[in-house]
Amino acid sequence: MKRREFMLAVAAAAAPLSVWPRATRAQQPPKVAVVGALVIGNTDPQQFWREFRQGMRDLGYIKGQNIRYEFRSAHGQLNRLPELAAELVRLKVDVIVAWFTPAAQAAKQATHEIPIVMADTGDPIGTGLVASLPRPGGNVTGIASVTAELASKSVQLIRDMLPSARRVTALANATDPFAKPFLEQIQLGAEATGTTINVVRISSNEELETAFAAMDKDRPDAVIVQPSLPSKRAAGLALKQRVPAVSVPRWFAEEGG
Repeated sequence: MKRREFMLAVAAAAAPLSVWPRATRAQQPPKVAVVGALVIGNTDPQQFWREFRQGMRDLGYIKGQNIRYEFRSAHGQLNRLPELAAELVRLKVDVIVAWFTPAAQAAKQATHEIPIVMADTGDPIGTGLVASLPRPGGNVTGIASVTAELASKSVQLIRDMLPSARRVTALANATDPFAKPFLEQIQLGAEATGTTINVVRISSNEELETAFAAMDKDRPDAVIVQPSLPSKRAAGLALKQRVPAVSVPRWFAEEGG
């Protein structure tokens, strides 16, 4: 699903419970649609948040006029996602926008009635978010990314850029169910290129720091970072250790990767 289609999905989900921007009712003010946004907060959500609100403005939804936002971030603590999702349900938002797989799963567990539009989620079928892509069923729709497949390509790109690279460390988010297909694809890329993969599962910011500190003694030729990890911090640590690091999203390079 492309960016505009994603915004239309959000607008369509809110529309049955509100009104379209140009719709009017005699002697009645239009109801303000309420959109809840749920993010992990590992990756800085500001760019996503800016583009999302701009996309809604392009469709005629103006904050303070016909739409209101309830933004909730777990600030990197995935165990907070269920309570934040439940809070959005109690607020009776018209639609929930969930960024990354763990946020979408928390939203789905919190409600079977409120429409959920997922963004940048990986393998929504394998993680149980939807029944199938053509017929998702339930109350979840949105963007299914190809991050896992691109992770495999990352191994090939590393070998293209660094032909001498043989040992690659894959940093996986242990709390993200998408880590499984992510690592499976990396292993396929490794087998195709004769590369050895060392998997390090990260559960906290402290473990991310420890993983890079350990590279002083056991230095890999390159590092692959799962997108739902704190990308800005990972990019900074990779630069500090002088280890080539790659990740799928564009923002990893923009943040110094």
